[in-house]
Amino acid sequence: MFEARHSMDAPTTTSADNGTSGGVDGWFTPRRKPATEPEGERDTAAASEPAEISPAPPISVLDASPPSLPAAASVVSGMPAPEAQEASPDAVLVRRTMVEIAPVADKVTSYFYALLFVRHPDLRSLFPPAMDTQRDRLLKALLTAAEHIDNTPVLVDYLQNLGRGHRKYGTRPEHYPAVGECLIGALSRYAEAVWDEETEAAWVRTYTTISQVMIDAAAADELRAPAWWYAEVVAHDLRTPDIAVLTVRPDQPYPFLAGQYTSVETPWWPRVWRHYSFASAPRSDGLLTFHVKAVPAGWVSNALVHRARPGDVIRLGPPAGSMTVDHATDSGLLCLGGGTGIAPIKALVEDVAEHGERRPVEVFYGARTDQDLYDIDTMLRLQQSHPWLSVRAIIDQQAHLQLPDAIREYGPWNEYDAYLSGPPGMIRSGVDALRNVGIPADRIRHDAVEELVSASG
Repeated sequence: MFEARHSMDAPTTTSADNGTSGGVDGWFTPRRKPATEPEGERDTAAASEPAEISPAPPISVLDASPPSLPAAASVVSGMPAPEAQEASPDAVLVRRTMVEIAPVADKVTSYFYALLFVRHPDLRSLFPPAMDTQRDRLLKALLTAAEHIDNTPVLVDYLQNLGRGHRKYGTRPEHYPAVGECLIGALSRYAEAVWDEETEAAWVRTYTTISQVMIDAAAADELRAPAWWYAEVVAHDLRTPDIAVLTVRPDQPYPFLAGQYTSVETPWWPRVWRHYSFASAPRSDGLLTFHVKAVPAGWVSNALVHRARPGDVIRLGPPAGSMTVDHATDSGLLCLGGGTGIAPIKALVEDVAEHGERRPVEVFYGARTDQDLYDIDTMLRLQQSHPWLSVRAIIDQQAHLQLPDAIREYGPWNEYDAYLSGPPGMIRSGVDALRNVGIPADRIRHDAVEELVSASG
């Protein structure tokens, strides 16, 4: 078994366990909030003991103020592609490793989790019982961050969100060395042809920086927000046989921006989280609304559509996403919403209206059939109330036209910022179509496709 030549010391910033660490079975019963808060596992993930390497200077999350970045330049990860500039020596070695493991990514993932759960069985409780969806996400997130190690503003923004989001799993600073050693163990096994001491040292420095940013973000977030929110279902509106609109009441104030999303866990599938966009701008009564489509074999989506009822209690993670309106400009908004992707588009429209702006907003609402336009009446009422809003329904089976293609028949769009929300395939084709009609990448916003894929359960 691989033995790391450099040990992973726990990064310096600690995050106090104030009773908000989660990830334990049976944390509540449907239809009522638990009497006591769940307590997280207290075991420490031990690092191996070979010679130490001095960690790279961490990026200071508290001092960094990354801009709100569009998620269009890299459709897969939602992060702009690495800039075409001379890469640092560590970045060269990291990317060389990633090229080497690309053909065997599944084996790397399987071996990584095997190492993690065998060496550190106490960490198994932080993951869902079935790893079919989760298995790719952690490793993919780490590799995505490593690939962008030279792009500090983008990297910090990405890792801050990861660090904040991982609080709901019960992740603590002492867990990071264990994950880092198993990551390097998996990479060294499957990148053997290019692996040497220099490469390993580069990965240790890279992972140390990554983990420090995440820990700092979690520690800062702990001072102002809980790791998760309980939310009671107060309304459940079944719009179609497989689409429901859920309204929930959080147990404490939940700050977010129109266009963002959150992660949702149900009482029927503990430790299984899926992402859903907010379907309205922040409301004065504090209620939150989600549009959920039940998908085949989707644990969370089927539970929310077919099982949840008023009185049930779910859990919410922190808000995330950069698909928000820039109110400092007067550019028009070109919005493409496919299926339940109309939910955050509706939120954006409400946000513009609440700010009293009269900037043009063009909404293209795509669906396969008439029945799939489950929220068209709401959108048309908004259009009647706001003369600056235009709503067009694009039905594939009638028009024989894909939603992204429809925008070519209208325009021009050179004075517009573009927003896309919907299935991953629509996002990919939509970005291509928008760029082909002249909208630059930095004016196209959408959520990362990898997050959308993970949400489809």
